[in-house]
Amino acid sequence: MIRLKSSLKLELSDVEEKLLLLYLIYLMDLPMSRAAITNFIVEKELMDYYTLEANLADMVEGGFLEVAHENAQDVSTTLYTLTDDGQDHLKLLDSLISRPVKQLINRFVESNRGVIQKSFEKSANYFPDDETGEFTVKCGVYDDKRGTLLMEITLPVVTREQAKQIQSNWNSNYTIIYQKVLTVLTEPVEEDNDEE
Repeated sequence: MIRLKSSLKLELSDVEEKLLLLYLIYLMDLPMSRAAITNFIVEKELMDYYTLEANLADMVEGGFLEVAHENAQDVSTTLYTLTDDGQDHLKLLDSLISRPVKQLINRFVESNRGVIQKSFEKSANYFPDDETGEFTVKCGVYDDKRGTLLMEITLPVVTREQAKQIQSNWNSNYTIIYQKVLTVLTEPVEEDNDEE
């Protein structure tokens, strides 16, 4: 439910609840954490927590949202992004989202995109490989104004401790590492002219 002018409330249909999730993630134009989605949806009383969780699960199962689990500082974060099918359905059914709901989402995105985007300036996460028992560390740097990926490095490591160390080093030194890698990759390589 959404409150409109004091006691006036608007009932949302099941379809509109799902569409507003697609609209929110589409408009944010960044992967959104379950926590960020939950805080907005529950705070604005658009859905209760259990309905939100059920809708997110339905949207993932239906192929409208993709989910990724990241491990950062030993905390697992669930991130949602829109799939091509989700985007197609949103374009087709966009008119079913009421104007007040769209305005509420638009205001939220305008005032919170920078905060959410800032969290994506850098990322360093590790994922366990259940088959091998090893870990994959994925580190990235993003353009904080556009949210576009500037560089991503994926490394396999043997232990969780190595993964945590790489994650910590990346988070502390990502600008230096990015600059050094960029410099090494863009400088001309001198050829060795040894003749045999």
